[in-house]
Amino acid sequence: MLTYSQKPHASQTNGVTATDDSTRLRHRQLSKRLAAGIALLALLAVAVILSVAFGTRDVGWPEIAAALSGQVESIGDAAVATRIPRTLLAILAGAALGVSGGVMQGLTRNPLADPGLLGVNAGAALAIVIGIAWFGIDQTTTYIWTAIAGAGLTAVAVYAIASLSRGGATPLRLALAGAATTAALSSLATAVILPRNDIAGLVQSWLVGGVGGATPDQIVPVLPFLLVGFVITLLAARKLNLLALGDDTAAGLGEKVAIARAMSAIGAVLLCGAITAVCGPIGFVGLVVPHACRLLVGGDYRWLLPFSALAGAVLLTLSDVVGRLIVQPSELDVGIVTAFIGAPVFIWIVRNRKVGSL
Repeated sequence: MLTYSQKPHASQTNGVTATDDSTRLRHRQLSKRLAAGIALLALLAVAVILSVAFGTRDVGWPEIAAALSGQVESIGDAAVATRIPRTLLAILAGAALGVSGGVMQGLTRNPLADPGLLGVNAGAALAIVIGIAWFGIDQTTTYIWTAIAGAGLTAVAVYAIASLSRGGATPLRLALAGAATTAALSSLATAVILPRNDIAGLVQSWLVGGVGGATPDQIVPVLPFLLVGFVITLLAARKLNLLALGDDTAAGLGEKVAIARAMSAIGAVLLCGAITAVCGPIGFVGLVVPHACRLLVGGDYRWLLPFSALAGAVLLTLSDVVGRLIVQPSELDVGIVTAFIGAPVFIWIVRNRKVGSL
């Protein structure tokens, strides 16, 4: 029998119980995240197989195997060969847009924020439209630098406009400034295109957003920009966690808020600007994917951003497959399909989940 002095104190017992509960909670969260990660990887593998196998021309496994091995000796082999870079670009674009959307939402602490709302897409698009119409740019690398410059200048302008009022660039002011800037830049892009019938078809098709016709020559130049963007945003994940607590709290914990915001914004602008240069502006991926991933892994950006990359790649690849199949023998650009898929999913998330605070 324990004497009074040998009996564990109540606070010690409660402390051990709390520690055990915390450990079990962490294990459950880790198991849930690992299961979600495996499920997303499996979905991505299925999406890649569907993207390579299905299109306007029916092909069999021998043709798929021949194209994957680099042997292009028939029309079927050639059809599959053209789908491989298209699939790779869809994966890259979905991952980039998913991550940039998550970063934008964390940066502004606004659940409705994405690169489109903050004007980044519109700035990149306007820069390319001006480059094509006035300067005759036609090289992928030039497109990328032009788009990144347009996206970066627009992001700086939006932040400056939002900072003019007393109290600085609050999340609400950033969102309002971004929405107004997006509307103005979109109208300006239309004004630039209207008198140029010679490029109107090309530019308007690009503005819809799509991955069709992708070639290695388009993909390879964008890879360094995407790599740098992914690295910067992943390094900024912990800073986004602190920013989610509020600027004052983040500063009190030793975080340099201005540097954290600048670092996050640069990573998001690189990702969004580079992929917009190649694919055109594609909406809803950066808006919907981070919310869906929050349902799976919570709001920790160290987990949220990698999962947004995976989920964005799955969504865009499957959307591209759907766009090829539903209007055969023609195709729908993936930017149209993501709008049809993303809008109802986002409404469902908003109606079934409290997203008021990030």
